[in-house]
Amino acid sequence: MSDPQKWTRRVVLQRGLSLGAMGVAAPLAINLAAMSEAAAFDATDYKALVCVFLYGGNDYANTVVPYDAANYALYHQIRAGAAGEDQAGIALARAALAPGALTTAQPQTLTDDLQYALPPQLAGMKSIWDAGRLAIQLNVGPLIQPTTLAQYQSTNRVANPLPPKLFSHNDQQSVWQSNGVEGSTTGWGGRIGDIAMSSNNPNSLLTCISAAGNAVFVAGRDALQYQISPGGAIRINPLNNAALRDAMTALITRQSAHVLENEYAVVTRRSIEMEGIVNGALNGVGPLATPFPANNPLAAQLRIVARLIAARNALGLHRQVFFVSLGGFDNHNLLMQDHPNLLQRVNDAMAAFYAATVELGIANRVTTFTASDFGRTLASNADGSDHGWGSHQFVMGGAVNGRRYYGTAPRVSLQSTDQVGQGRLLPTTSVDQFAATLGQWFGCSPTELAGILPNIGRFPTTNLGFV
Repeated sequence: MSDPQKWTRRVVLQRGLSLGAMGVAAPLAINLAAMSEAAAFDATDYKALVCVFLYGGNDYANTVVPYDAANYALYHQIRAGAAGEDQAGIALARAALAPGALTTAQPQTLTDDLQYALPPQLAGMKSIWDAGRLAIQLNVGPLIQPTTLAQYQSTNRVANPLPPKLFSHNDQQSVWQSNGVEGSTTGWGGRIGDIAMSSNNPNSLLTCISAAGNAVFVAGRDALQYQISPGGAIRINPLNNAALRDAMTALITRQSAHVLENEYAVVTRRSIEMEGIVNGALNGVGPLATPFPANNPLAAQLRIVARLIAARNALGLHRQVFFVSLGGFDNHNLLMQDHPNLLQRVNDAMAAFYAATVELGIANRVTTFTASDFGRTLASNADGSDHGWGSHQFVMGGAVNGRRYYGTAPRVSLQSTDQVGQGRLLPTTSVDQFAATLGQWFGCSPTELAGILPNIGRFPTTNLGFV
């Protein structure tokens, strides 16, 4: 005889769809396999990590641009491409770069006396650099182990492993965020959050927050990612309709013989409760004096992050990991038209966010960093650039050892041993090292890093020193 209460795949799907169809899981990317609280360090101060992800693969060469005369000439020669020596191609004009020329806090020797400049669209970030609160990590990207060009070209993948599915958007977005290809279920931001959850009781659900929809970066083994909109906590749709509200209430308050259904109901009730808690705390802190630009989706996301940080005391929070993003960086074409507009959005949003942390008196407790699928080719691809590998990333905050470059500067070349073709940079710093440096500032011990970053033991340095 069949038991009508027996747990079957069909029942799982039916009960899950009953709630899922109502949109009840919207504020949470639910990880039903990880419902327990993690216990690690118990922080009494406050720190936050904020990941700014640039979807599509940011063009590194027009973001951090070779500026000294010799290397600019090489950059222009390569990026002019088929346009010819007297044409710009996809190269920025050197005269336009002059206001963004970067000087360092103390002498730094780069390859061939290389000096960089930021394009005019990053003027706000240039000011933060000049104030010593912005650093640049050079040529960082996913690696399994330190890798040379010969090892990259080797056919022995056992001895010379490479990150999976290089140059693929979806997979490299996931590799950057999680150390695994598309479909990975936890990210290194979420795994950092796992060990900090106990510091945030009773509101540990707010340890890992995405203001950009579902993102594996802030999904932990135990830490659930909480999704928030620019306007605040997301209200579950059925609560706006009396009939649906009654039906949903019946579903989430009854006790079922099925464990998964009960857990799903717990998560839904928790989401409803957290909406009231979060929005109540946000209403209690009042508006920010710092203006954020309108019609800028990244600025809107960073503004709600700043407001949540302002509400940290009301929510009893000590450690948080945030994720925000901006798309549009897959510039195979129209690079010179589209990329400056994107950089302007990044600049305006990040400069406003830093100013907001200063306003809140917590700039030295918030570290913001950029990431992207991959860098792009130094060589032109018609009027754009193609998929690459390594790239340059910004790190911003009051605790940052700024006005400095970190890592190894790549050659401005299409034939050097630090690129794998067309100026696709072979990373000299791994994402694991980049993440480990941020994680240690956040409070992770060196012994905890191996559980967060599976490849970190293969690299000689676990703290790059930028924070």
